[in-house]
Amino acid sequence: MPHKKLEIYTTHALGIEPFITKDGSIIRELMHPDHHSSERQSIAEATIPIRNKTLLHRHNKTEEIYHIKEGTGRMTLGNKDFTVAPNDTICIKPGTAHCIENIGEKPLVLLCCCVPGYSHEDTELLTLPFKKEQCD
Repeated sequence: MPHKKLEIYTTHALGIEPFITKDGSIIRELMHPDHHSSERQSIAEATIPIRNKTLLHRHNKTEEIYHIKEGTGRMTLGNKDFTVAPNDTICIKPGTAHCIENIGEKPLVLLCCCVPGYSHEDTELLTLPFKKEQCD
């Protein structure tokens, strides 16, 4: 059976309404299989405001790649804790606990690529949303 050919589809970040995802980050979903022509992966622009952090969480099925565009952060990845800055890229394997904290003086902006595409159902929070806990 021939593979279904998809129409080329483009998006523009400023035309996409941001939302707050399950881990607490502000997301603009740039491309996602549920809404666009991508079949298996998603890419989003995430913003972490100054002095904020995402909740510690993991994805059991999804592999993520973060690429830092702006700002400075503290990344917790499993039992590792390290600083990230523009042009750093981080691979997050399925099942790995992780979070990121903005430790800089401007918003922390990153691209987040997910395979399969991001799903709230595959996001397991490891800290409670109403607590202001450290991400480690």
